[in-house]
Amino acid sequence: MKTIFLFTIMSLLTFIQPQLLIAAEIPSQLKALHVLNRLGFGPRPGDVKSVNAMGVENYIHQQLYPETIAVPPRLTEKLNGLSTYSLNPDELFEEYGPPPRINGVRPDPEVAKEQRKKAQIILREAIQARLMQAIESPRQLQEVMVDFWYNHFNVFAQKGLDYLWVGDYEREAIRPFVLGRFRDLLEATAKHPAMLFYLDNWQNVDPNSFMRMNPKKTHGLNENYARELMELHTLGVNGGYTQDDVIVLARILTGWGFRGKPRGSSAVSYDFYFNERRHDNTDKVFLGQTITGENGEQEVEEALDILAKSPATAKHISYQLAQYFVADDPDPALVEQLAQKFEETDGDIRAVLQTIFDSPQFWDEKNDGNKFKTPYQYVISAIRASGEEVTNYRPLIGMLQQLGMPFYGCQTPDGYKNTQDAWLNPDGMLRRINFATALAFGRININDDQFPITYEDLLSVFDNQISSATMDAIQQAPARLRAALVLGSPEMMKK
Repeated sequence: MKTIFLFTIMSLLTFIQPQLLIAAEIPSQLKALHVLNRLGFGPRPGDVKSVNAMGVENYIHQQLYPETIAVPPRLTEKLNGLSTYSLNPDELFEEYGPPPRINGVRPDPEVAKEQRKKAQIILREAIQARLMQAIESPRQLQEVMVDFWYNHFNVFAQKGLDYLWVGDYEREAIRPFVLGRFRDLLEATAKHPAMLFYLDNWQNVDPNSFMRMNPKKTHGLNENYARELMELHTLGVNGGYTQDDVIVLARILTGWGFRGKPRGSSAVSYDFYFNERRHDNTDKVFLGQTITGENGEQEVEEALDILAKSPATAKHISYQLAQYFVADDPDPALVEQLAQKFEETDGDIRAVLQTIFDSPQFWDEKNDGNKFKTPYQYVISAIRASGEEVTNYRPLIGMLQQLGMPFYGCQTPDGYKNTQDAWLNPDGMLRRINFATALAFGRININDDQFPITYEDLLSVFDNQISSATMDAIQQAPARLRAALVLGSPEMMKK
């Protein structure tokens, strides 16, 4: 394994060396590979040839309108085979939630333990659904945007009841809106029980309401969601708001939650519910704008409108999209252009993405291959390049845990980072190389018929677009290691 170790060191040195390229457009022969890496999770066998045949511009247009791309029947069949994937929050709680107290008595610990064990299928199938679609769906930009937006509106699966709901949250509050209007996405996440539970807004109550008289039912004003709604989801940390604005937004958000399970009732309802009795119905001034009291739920709608239309939100979202698709430190001129498009189109995500893909910065040669893949992006791209069908997802789930990026496992609301400095380190590189070696040798056990991958097949996947330095290093290695070295090359680690 000495060859693998030396190649790991070589790869690491390649990443940390500064790029000295003069601004120039990506050569035409590399454009198909570039869009497959940026608009998707990398090429599968035959993808580069297909994109070249249809034309890069046509491919981009098609990806921006995923409804025009047929989903393979095999993928639909596999998704339909997941028993919990289509259940709503009420059904998930009813079937897999913690056992209830009976006459005020806590359930037997062993019963509670068994119920939690039973509920593990929910998270397992949610992860499988994400992996299936990321690996197999031809709607690659849609899958990339699911990754982007879930991370933006992150919910940690192990926060209380959220282990029941993160899959539904992704499917119902994220996936349908990833290329639509930002305002719609903002409201969908704001109303889902997973977000309401994660950031505690279900406990957010006007301290002066009559329900405050019963301390068992209320916890007073809770600022958690209000703060993250501005700092992370919309305006950004430098978005011009104050602590007073956080408090006012928290007051606006009082009563914004779900019913839950009423005491003494068998009914369960974890859909969105605005509780007028918990709401602060006084007039408020939020970000300099007056919101009239006694409008109830409409007050939150007004606040979301203010946030979605703010120039600070346009700039914050534009910076994050440019960082994800173009460069870790994106050109301020590009960010400004995207922010203008965001404002002009009332937050049309598709229009902002089109602006990115039309920009000279996206096609600048110095930005090609300069984005270091997150563990998730790397594992998915390696499997796609291998051409293998996955029927056993456990090795991939375990690999992501080893690489420090477990599914739905980011505890903090800011989500996982997508920059090189967050993921490039010797331990992570060695683990990636070990994964690449096992995959190349057919030892990952992702299906019952896994075979070793040939070096020639991998080169074909990348249309032989591997740098001369990498090719020289690989060809000096023993033939049996060459496929592993392609999967562990700088070209594979970056996009």
